[in-house]
Amino acid sequence: MVEINVEIIIDASIEKVWKFYTNAEHIKQWNNASDDWHTPRAENDLRVGGKFVYRMEAKDSSVGFDLEGEYTEIEENEIINYTMNDGRKVRITFSNEEGKTLVSIIFDAETENSIEMQKEGWQAILNNFKRYIESN
Repeated sequence: MVEINVEIIIDASIEKVWKFYTNAEHIKQWNNASDDWHTPRAENDLRVGGKFVYRMEAKDSSVGFDLEGEYTEIEENEIINYTMNDGRKVRITFSNEEGKTLVSIIFDAETENSIEMQKEGWQAILNNFKRYIESN
């Protein structure tokens, strides 16, 4: 399985980044790769064995899907690991970088879309997260 890595440095404390990354109301505000998509529904049970469901849709309702998974490891303000419904694994780490926060995501690639397309999509979501948190 190919692993893809995306990361970003955010000008905010780890505690704030963690809160904005894991709170369902915040997730709905930033979880999209482009302006023509949105996340109208987000449920997040942040605990080992807990599950999440994010409904991602085109704003014109032409297409959409549920991103679902189950948490396998959580260390507050440090690590979130989960397995998606299709069996792919995701590892997210949060680390202090001179008063800013580095968010790094390593995820198993899927076979439907190119590696580059997947990397660009996940990076675009992280870029949107950075814009959201730094403006709030």
